Amino acid sequence: MASVMRGVSATVGCVLAASLAACDSGSATVDHATPPPATQPSNANPSDRVSTSAVRPGPPTFTVVMSGDVLLHEGLWATARNDARREGRRGMDFRRILAGMRPDIAGADLAICHLETPLAPKGGPYSGYPVFAVPPAIVPALAWAGYDACTTASNHTLDQGFEGLRRTLRLLDAHGLAHAGSASTKADAKQPLLLDANGVRVALISETYGTNGIPIPSAQPWSVPIIDVQTIEHRAQLARQEGAQVVIVALHWGDEYVHQPSAYQTDIARQLAQDDDIDLIYGHHAHVVQPFDRIHGTWVAYGLGNAVAQQETDMIGVWEGITARFTFTERPGGRFAVTRTAFIPTFISSYHPANPRMRWLNIPESLEDNSISDDEKQQMRAALTRIKADVNMLHARSFGLMMGR
Repeated sequence: MASVMRGVSATVGCVLAASLAACDSGSATVDHATPPPATQPSNANPSDRVSTSAVRPGPPTFTVVMSGDVLLHEGLWATARNDARREGRRGMDFRRILAGMRPDIAGADLAICHLETPLAPKGGPYSGYPVFAVPPAIVPALAWAGYDACTTASNHTLDQGFEGLRRTLRLLDAHGLAHAGSASTKADAKQPLLLDANGVRVALISETYGTNGIPIPSAQPWSVPIIDVQTIEHRAQLARQEGAQVVIVALHWGDEYVHQPSAYQTDIARQLAQDDDIDLIYGHHAHVVQPFDRIHGTWVAYGLGNAVAQQETDMIGVWEGITARFTFTERPGGRFAVTRTAFIPTFISSYHPANPRMRWLNIPESLEDNSISDDEKQQMRAALTRIKADVNMLHARSFGLMMGR
């Protein structure tokens, strides 16, 4: 797991508290001390803890995983409330929704989520599409799942104004999750986020194409970074000066529900890939899986699809996504490079109002799970076929892209 190398104004009291419920209404008590088996099934007990320690001979190396949009709709709230009720608790518990992917997330040296929407105040009111204000109980669940940081620059960042932006970042801080993208102070907006991944200093940069027409506050023009090549390159250069050994750029971009990268995406990617300070580019927003590519030697994952969402639309592909996993290894001369690139295909189980049990599932592992219905496995097989075609649309397999588990 990674550690933060610059101040993110974290409120350590909540992190150290015995009960996460003391920090956020509706969140469940989590045991952070009990190590579990190295892997666990999709129905694993959320009180278990995934162990990630390992001894690695050879040159310095680290793994980083990043997943698609965390886009909370009403069905996910209902599931979280139902899961808490099953355990005899009040409020919401999002951990069982995320449990199927927890070994993959917590097993990486650095794990990055994309929290697309702002958090509502404790107790609500909550709202979904088109103007989001989502339950804050998702934050301790993301930390429990193993995420180290979240990107927060998106078209929904200002759905609840600057106060919603600030509230979201405060809650991430309170639960020990670093964040890149939106900023609540001018000083934070200028300071690059540096994370320690197995002893390697990694910078994370996050920007968005826009904010759905909501004006960026005139008093806080630095609060939401809009995609600009020169600005990103400047941030990358500054991160290197601050000691970053690897720079990762996350962009909220592209056309919704379109698997093919747009001309805007490919143009931005080509420009950034030529910058020696930038090592990896990836994106969100399309809500469907988009291809991988390698441009000027730099890997680009154009769109990771949805991690967890409930988009009730006729568009095919919104119930599936990928978690990308990159391995960086130090080369002679001290520069780190990607030496292994993989994607883990994922699936969001359906929402049933009478018995909400939505789950984020690792497809290859779930296809071997006897507790999952044949109908759902058939849906996952179809999703897997689509995902394999989508990620290889630009022939990334010829560059070494592999499917993980």
